[in-house]
Amino acid sequence: MIKIGVLTVSDRASKGEYEDLGGPAIVDYLNEVVISEWEPITVIVPDVQDTIAAAIKDFATQECAMVITTGGTGPAPRDVTPEATEAACDKLLPGFGEQMRTASLQYVPTAILSRQIAGLCGTTFVINLPGKPKAIAQCLDAVFAAIPACIEMAGGPHLETNTTRFTAFHPVHKH
Repeated sequence: MIKIGVLTVSDRASKGEYEDLGGPAIVDYLNEVVISEWEPITVIVPDVQDTIAAAIKDFATQECAMVITTGGTGPAPRDVTPEATEAACDKLLPGFGEQMRTASLQYVPTAILSRQIAGLCGTTFVINLPGKPKAIAQCLDAVFAAIPACIEMAGGPHLETNTTRFTAFHPVHKH
């Protein structure tokens, strides 16, 4: 069973003052796109850099193939998810953030304000997404075809996708 961490970053949702919409939107998206057997591990944390970084590292310790964060990627003072991701990761993969921002600009001019990044925490692929459910799907649609290859190249499991949505690239290993 492939484990995928879903990390919602929100002061209000972590206190129960606001319903988490981002985490469930990620799970819904993955249910539509991933056909390998997988299970979500969901966590909600406040906008605190050390807490976010610790949660990412904890997911990696639990051998999650991937961690998808939602929230905390904008320019507001409390938005520290990219900094926490950078602190937790051994390698950054800037192409993911670049592509997601480019795709999001087709929908909203404020996409340029997003600071989302991706990287590897050991063999766990980590990617930041905005907090709005509609933006989550738009961003993942822009990059998901490359995610299974990244997970495999990092030493993670083989992730099969629903080919009616898109065909994921899988590296060809020569022996």
